Amino acid sequence: MEQRLTWALAACARILRPVVRLALAMGVKHPHLEELLRDVLIEEARRSWHNQGVPNPNLSQLSVTTGLNRKAVTAKVRAIVDPLPHTELSAAAKTFTLWLQMLTQDASFQRLPVTAGDDAPSFETVARMSSRGNVHHRTILDELIRLNMVSETDGVAELTTDGFVPVGDLQSMLAFLGDNGRDHLQAAVSNTLGEQPSMLERAVYARGLSLQECEQIHRLVRQRWSALHRELAHEMSQAVERAPVGAKGRIRVGIYTYYEDEGTPPQAHAAKDEPRK
Repeated sequence: MEQRLTWALAACARILRPVVRLALAMGVKHPHLEELLRDVLIEEARRSWHNQGVPNPNLSQLSVTTGLNRKAVTAKVRAIVDPLPHTELSAAAKTFTLWLQMLTQDASFQRLPVTAGDDAPSFETVARMSSRGNVHHRTILDELIRLNMVSETDGVAELTTDGFVPVGDLQSMLAFLGDNGRDHLQAAVSNTLGEQPSMLERAVYARGLSLQECEQIHRLVRQRWSALHRELAHEMSQAVERAPVGAKGRIRVGIYTYYEDEGTPPQAHAAKDEPRK
């Protein structure tokens, strides 16, 4: 058991390092992270007991599972409030995906009139289909323009990127980071714990390359992903149309590339106060 704890903590340290890097860059301090970790521990403990057939675990059960004292568990009286948007629910993301799918069938759809009569292809039509008429097409178009994914000139909207990456919008970028990172780790954790079905979660690694070679491989991955992205978007759209009313399944398929110049690793040392001058 002690060895398993050591291994698990080492894995958690690797996972948390980029999370802590993000937190520090955003001004998050130890008390914020401590409170968040406590809340997540309790919520996940409740989920674990629920999955074991105990819908309402008591304070003692939650305390034993998390290692928190009963007072800390009692203080947790409400669910974590998530201020970030859910990326899969975005009308702008759905419209962008449908538009990109149409583009694979006809390159002329790169540019669409904002509105058009006689059921001709238009941005308004795409927005209405993707949002099921719940969001006005002008609102969606303004959002895509704000995110620098679409431009508008003389009543014509044009796609300016091939992926829904809201650069320049910190809240949306953090939402995508959270959603994509969460589901990537969900797949890896599910496989590690032996849950079924086994999820696809693979990576290829090489060391000893130049940064130029890394970037060349990065470009290759982008090119291959672009084609696969269109195919997946089409298949998912068709699957949604075929799904029975009330279907609750969800799926996220992603890909990532990361490279860096490792250089000389920093030496670990104890922090010292600067001498007063």
